[in-house]
Amino acid sequence: MKIQVISYPINEIGQRTNQEDSLFPSPEVIPSEGPLFILCDGMGGHAAGEVASQTVCSAMSQFIQAHPSEDGVFGIDDFSRTLDCAYAALDEKDTDDEKKMGTTLALAKFHKGGCFVAHIGDSRIYHIRPSEKRVLFVTRDHSLVNDLIELGELTAEEAKTSRQKNVITRAMQPHQDQHVLADCTNLTDLKEGDYLYMCSDGMLEHMEDREIVNILALRKSDNEKIRILKGATKDNRDNHSAHLIRIVSVQDNEESNTETDRREPAHRKFWYVMAILLIILLLIAVFVFKIQL
Repeated sequence: MKIQVISYPINEIGQRTNQEDSLFPSPEVIPSEGPLFILCDGMGGHAAGEVASQTVCSAMSQFIQAHPSEDGVFGIDDFSRTLDCAYAALDEKDTDDEKKMGTTLALAKFHKGGCFVAHIGDSRIYHIRPSEKRVLFVTRDHSLVNDLIELGELTAEEAKTSRQKNVITRAMQPHQDQHVLADCTNLTDLKEGDYLYMCSDGMLEHMEDREIVNILALRKSDNEKIRILKGATKDNRDNHSAHLIRIVSVQDNEESNTETDRREPAHRKFWYVMAILLIILLLIAVFVFKIQL
């Protein structure tokens, strides 16, 4: 599978004094064509959250870029090694403060077998098909209110206004006795025009899934959709960041091979023609020789 994408970032400070969200590629890279996208939402105090998110974002992007898979497929083993590298980088940055810094993680890696997605915490990844106006996939927040909903102790409506709605149950932190693991999925039902929307929880302060789908289904340019998303979240209190990733084209392996055949070098075609002409000339020569006999 050969997947071409284009992405646009959102990276807003909100009403905070510092930016604790980190993105790869950098928000300055507009647009980006992938194939790797990372979003981290830091926590732990004025500087600690920023350090944690930047450390994980940088360590994971550098490791993946330095260790490409030989077969072009990115799987759970590749991700596990990348996650171990990020935890080691966090350990090195640890200041031994009583309140440990930490960060969420959302990662999407397009590869030969589809799109590998992984998340820790409440930063989300949506797979949206605008042509059908629906969400095909969305990650499940690792949050206290989600756990309470599943236990039947809280309704979805009550969760929206709960004082505990920002409490997460998984985060990447340094020197943990046991590393928190990510939920991982490989998306394969990918079509031209689909979007992957990766966002920190700050983007969702006043926005429901249906509103996101409706915006992405508009017959407008990606830049215009980014403008609308920014306008809808301009009054949000928290840092809010996102990657809006549009799938430009998808080719399966057979189509890719056919396209390669179509692009066969001109010099090779030339020698094919010459070989055929030589065979024809030899046949004519043999025929003439037999007549003369």
